[in-house]
Amino acid sequence: MKFVDEAEIRVEAGDGGNGFISFRREKYVPYGGPDGGDGGDGGSVYLIASNNLNTLVDFRYNPTHRAEKGEKGSSGNCKGKKGNDLYIPVPTGTLVYDSETGETLGDLIRVNDTLLVAQGGFHGLGNTRFKSSTNRAPEKATQGTLGEKRILSLELKLIADVGLLGMPNAGKSSLIRAVSAARPKVADYPFTTLRPNLGVVRVDENRSFVMADIPGLIEGAAEGAGLGMQFLKHLARTGLLLHLVDVQPYESEEEPVESAIKIIAELEKWGDELTDKPRWLVLNKIDRMLEEEVEDHCQAIIDGLEWEGPVFKISALQGEGVRDLTFQIMNFLEREKEEVYAETE
Repeated sequence: MKFVDEAEIRVEAGDGGNGFISFRREKYVPYGGPDGGDGGDGGSVYLIASNNLNTLVDFRYNPTHRAEKGEKGSSGNCKGKKGNDLYIPVPTGTLVYDSETGETLGDLIRVNDTLLVAQGGFHGLGNTRFKSSTNRAPEKATQGTLGEKRILSLELKLIADVGLLGMPNAGKSSLIRAVSAARPKVADYPFTTLRPNLGVVRVDENRSFVMADIPGLIEGAAEGAGLGMQFLKHLARTGLLLHLVDVQPYESEEEPVESAIKIIAELEKWGDELTDKPRWLVLNKIDRMLEEEVEDHCQAIIDGLEWEGPVFKISALQGEGVRDLTFQIMNFLEREKEEVYAETE
């Protein structure tokens, strides 16, 4: 299925039902009087986060969503039926904007998070409501108010514990294939990843995390070049970034240090939202070198980047070093959660 991370929809809440004008005319009831009932409230429209969806593609084909109108009142002081509320499932991680004002309405980041996006109209009043000591037979009722109508912009940001970034063909897809059941396309040419892929990495029976494979970036991505810019925002949801670098690129490709510096520059252009995140350097494709060359070659890359954070040397294709990497990631994420929990106590 094609990955769609933006969509525009129209939501229409139900109008409130009108109040009713009626008078009692019953045999053996000498004094009648007004008995017109109120209308029912219109249904409201809500968005609700669901883990059963991972794309906004369905909204491209079904852009308009309406809640039920409230029914009008009737005689015998009977109130009209309330219109049913409409709950629209959206993927977890959906940001919601008002398209006309640009206002941010909500961010649905947890399962079952619910957001009211269009308020149903309020019911009209029947003529019974207007009876008084001076007006015993009011011929007055009010109409229900109109339900809200809105055009919404939906933007999906993937929620993952770990995000992979790097130049095209750095081995991101190979890594997520090696550690999870996700099966993104892999080939020896750039841009094989055209949409984000999520994979659940199961470290052992009760420990797992979610990894996101983001399409490769190129220079100028933060300004819109290449495939990566529209997906940079997904990295903002992650707790840890893995910067994959091809340690032994083909002759026609850039040197590892040069390509890695370009990726770092794109993160800095995007802003603190990404640059402040924990980031590990993963030197991939060490299987292309002789065993005795690996250490010196990788150290040269580390020195060239002046890298001070964690470094891992792996071969995603052969699985070398991958198991240790996943355990280290799991331990890091668990420590982070413990720290957050301690701060909230």
